[in-house]
Amino acid sequence: MNSPQSAGVDTRALSDRTFGRICQVMYDSVGMSLNASKKPLVVSRLGPRINKLGLGGYDDYLALLEDEAEAAEFQMAVDLLTTNETYFFREPKLYEVLERELAARRSRAPLAVWSAASSFGDEAYSTAMLLSDMQHSGRVGPGWSILATDISHRVLLSAKQAVYPVDRLRNVGPERLKRYCLRGEGPAEGQVMMQPRLREQVRFGQLNLCKPFTGVGPFDVIFLRNVLIYFDAETKRQVIDRVVDTLLPGGLFFIGTAEGRVHDGVKLQAIVPGAYRKPGGA
Repeated sequence: MNSPQSAGVDTRALSDRTFGRICQVMYDSVGMSLNASKKPLVVSRLGPRINKLGLGGYDDYLALLEDEAEAAEFQMAVDLLTTNETYFFREPKLYEVLERELAARRSRAPLAVWSAASSFGDEAYSTAMLLSDMQHSGRVGPGWSILATDISHRVLLSAKQAVYPVDRLRNVGPERLKRYCLRGEGPAEGQVMMQPRLREQVRFGQLNLCKPFTGVGPFDVIFLRNVLIYFDAETKRQVIDRVVDTLLPGGLFFIGTAEGRVHDGVKLQAIVPGAYRKPGGA
């Protein structure tokens, strides 16, 4: 197995001072909270990148991160330090709640859905499959739409291509696979692509949840899953408040079941762990 220094400089030699500055840059820019326990993660993720660029060490790489002209490299560092592992219909019980709640609504007005930390798009396309099925059976009306945003330009490019290893769709039943997916052949064997008619229902955009934003919403459903774990308590509170402000009365809000509860100050009613409803609405 290759060690961190095998391709060039000894990238294990990350000083506490430089590590602290990297942590501060990440916190100030994207709200990512990295404590001392994450130092091995930083070494394992950034070390190979430093060697690939032929830099002299972490101080050289820090200079790139602090250079506003090196936005692409900063984005690369964010991608490397965040975990984008995901798959279709992750935490299926939350999708069961979504289906049940939407089916119980009297209104068949167009639904607006926001996947607020969409990563590679698995969540957005899972939701699109569910809503398409529900529309076909008359349980939701036509005209629904999904906005999928993420801070990472790289993962958004991948999401727009909508090509996935088949294992990522292990929670998708055979009928849905047949309806919404194209199976790869030859060199693309083992991969699937979302059908164009499904892709048309999802719009992707880049957005930093840690900074104030405008022109987004309002929404009937918001997913904010598997991103709050990267924030400290204050940033988490601010992000939740900012996102929930775009949720319509009676709207549904979902977080990852392993991410705890929303803070007491936010006006949401718990449905099940990870699922909430905003008071009001019809």
